[in-house]
Amino acid sequence: MNVRLTLEYDGTEYRGWQVQPGGATIQGILEDALAVLLKQRVRVQGSGRTDAGVHALGQVADFACPDGRDLARLQRSLNALTPDDITVKSAEEAAPSFDARRDATKRVYEYRLWNHPWRSVFNDRYSWHVARPLRVDAMREALAALEGEHDFSCFRAAGCGAATAVRRIYRNELYPWEDHWVYRIEATGYLRHMVRNIVGTLVQMGLGERGPGAFPALIRGRDRTLAGPTAPARGLFLVEVSYGPSQSPRPDSAP
Repeated sequence: MNVRLTLEYDGTEYRGWQVQPGGATIQGILEDALAVLLKQRVRVQGSGRTDAGVHALGQVADFACPDGRDLARLQRSLNALTPDDITVKSAEEAAPSFDARRDATKRVYEYRLWNHPWRSVFNDRYSWHVARPLRVDAMREALAALEGEHDFSCFRAAGCGAATAVRRIYRNELYPWEDHWVYRIEATGYLRHMVRNIVGTLVQMGLGERGPGAFPALIRGRDRTLAGPTAPARGLFLVEVSYGPSQSPRPDSAP
């Protein structure tokens, strides 16, 4: 049985999604918990490899379950075995061919900015504190240039293993939310640190260090060194992953 998981997690204490030496990862925690429940090791594949410190509200993953488990019970057991900063929101039977990474048609990320003179003890874990006032109108004016299909090499971090830097951004916007400014982006996929590099450049525009028309030249130049700094990981959230109708969970699967 192919099982589809939807997860949320606080990425602060983890080295990201993917199993790697030198620290705990979300994938590793899930695989260890499943090994206890299933009495054998299985590989859990995520829709994307969130970096160290990045959070998720709607990460999707799949794994091959060796037997016909009660998925509601499996979900409860996973939540009992994993730390409090990881929650399995749902466990559903998926089509045998479902692949959480390859079948994704759109991924939505949000980045939270705390734009106040003083940092917030309660928001610091989940946002980037920018103390100086931001020119939000200039930031919003800049965003239209990012939409569509482009080579985003200018926002591609070193070590990115993607075969091509071409991605399609369907929509991006900046909106207020609970005393934050939130940058929301919807795209087919992302390069390593792409969203954080966009946000770092966008904040420079908000601070008046770049004009709102800088994005087209950066995209044409394809030079990462000319774009802005990488925003801290703590403000970034994987919000939602979308799939085509043929990859929807089976209606008789567990909630």
